[in-house]
Amino acid sequence: MSQDFFGGNKMTKGKVLVGMSGGVDSSVTAYLLLKEGYEVTGCTLRLYDYTGIGLPEENTCCGINEVNDAKSVCASLGIEHVVINFMESFRKEVIDKFITEYKEGRTPNPCIDCNRTMKFGYMKDWAIEHGYDYIATGHYAEKVEMDGRFYLRKAKDPTRDQSYVLYVADQDTLRMLLLPLGGLIKKTEVRRIAEEQGFVNAKKHDSEDICFVPDGDYAGMMERVTGEKMVPGNIVNTSGKILGKHKGSEGYTIGQRKGLGISAPEPIYVLDKNPKDNTVVVGKNEELFRRDLSVKYINWMREPLKDGDSIRCNVKIRYRHEPEPASVTMMGDTAEIIFDEPQRAITTGQAAVFYDGDMVIGGGTIIK
Repeated sequence: MSQDFFGGNKMTKGKVLVGMSGGVDSSVTAYLLLKEGYEVTGCTLRLYDYTGIGLPEENTCCGINEVNDAKSVCASLGIEHVVINFMESFRKEVIDKFITEYKEGRTPNPCIDCNRTMKFGYMKDWAIEHGYDYIATGHYAEKVEMDGRFYLRKAKDPTRDQSYVLYVADQDTLRMLLLPLGGLIKKTEVRRIAEEQGFVNAKKHDSEDICFVPDGDYAGMMERVTGEKMVPGNIVNTSGKILGKHKGSEGYTIGQRKGLGISAPEPIYVLDKNPKDNTVVVGKNEELFRRDLSVKYINWMREPLKDGDSIRCNVKIRYRHEPEPASVTMMGDTAEIIFDEPQRAITTGQAAVFYDGDMVIGGGTIIK
């Protein structure tokens, strides 16, 4: 039987575990699903202990204030709220991987890894073990079913679309996943609902930082977590000529222009990072453009391509990148991608996500 928040008991559409970060999106997600007739439980994942590295606990992702906000919303809706400790798994699956990838010269997307391992892994498994039919998140994307397979479609509000970071959801996960916000037109509608319901977080600002790097200092985070200092090295051009010194290659990103500390007659940008000789390679902006890349660890929503198969689609190579037309050809377990037009700052470790119009059909990790 469902909760009686909307008056009376009735048969439910099923039990759903809603991942609640303490933010407005997941709070409205819980409200909408309850309104639709689901039996809802709010779930906050305890992923990180900030106090162990000297950062304040109160106003950080999954900190005590976030837990309390989620608990308050659940209380106002008359639903259960649970906190699940996945800190050890998060450290191993997300933080340690992030640090390893950066040290090897790649630039990972930890939000995608968190979705893959935490929400669609440990949280989903916990939900199944405790008798839930569905899991839900406050992401902005739509789930659709066609020809017996599940796909993700871009959110109706293109400024909020998060389908890129959800490409890792496999068919079993998509079968269980509910995404009620993808059909809402604007974020303002979500906030309006939250204000009408009197949620404590109705006007809370959106978090845009990586949760375990709240100050945006990647190099500083790695030093705090590992206890290891960054190793200085040379900044070189594409011919190997030394132009200056860097404080640690982990602190640089492909396409970066500011903060290089080098005087040059024209603007220069980070082109590459080479962990073998601890160099940061810089050059002209036009040298950042190329058409080809290789992608591995692919998750398909459409029927998977076989070795030698090719398709035409649009490919998105970072969260803020507009998908561009390309050819995708499978070579063993690797997808070789050639864009119609050169793209700027293709970065290893980031995700390349394949779109057919507004539909996500697959994606993987850029390896070169």
